[in-house]
Amino acid sequence: MTMTVFRHLMLTAAFAAPAAVQAQAFQNVDQLETALVAALGAGVGEPGGPAAPIDRRLKLAQCPQAPVFDAPMLGAVAVRCVSLGWRIRVPLARGLSASAVREEPVIRKGDPVELIAGGRYFEVSTQAVAEQDGAPGARIRVRSAPKAAPVFAEVVRAGVVRIAD
Repeated sequence: MTMTVFRHLMLTAAFAAPAAVQAQAFQNVDQLETALVAALGAGVGEPGGPAAPIDRRLKLAQCPQAPVFDAPMLGAVAVRCVSLGWRIRVPLARGLSASAVREEPVIRKGDPVELIAGGRYFEVSTQAVAEQDGAPGARIRVRSAPKAAPVFAEVVRAGVVRIAD
């Protein structure tokens, strides 16, 4: 009888172990969202924070170390697990205050502008023509040549726009 109880316990443990491992095989999305909100310094739906909660249907493999939060780029932030190679992009809520909405454009359609692009250690610029009016912080279309494709750039100040990082 002792042998039967031992076998029963071993079989129960064998079947319970995969279920426990499977339950912990996925990244906890609640914890991931909490860490993202802490890193951004703004809550879900607040300006600068995630535009909406992270989709709870995501089944991401459990990251063995802390996920990496990239710098916000093009209205979203990338959350990555470097060791496993997964990455998700979380859209950010845009914050427009009443004063920003009423701000006067400093660049008008047809104005010549300096178009700046660059990284951390270098910067290049060229001349372009604005195709839209824009106030500081707004994104407008500019064209560097008449037949060139337009690019979107952020208005820095009068006569200067920067390609978004």
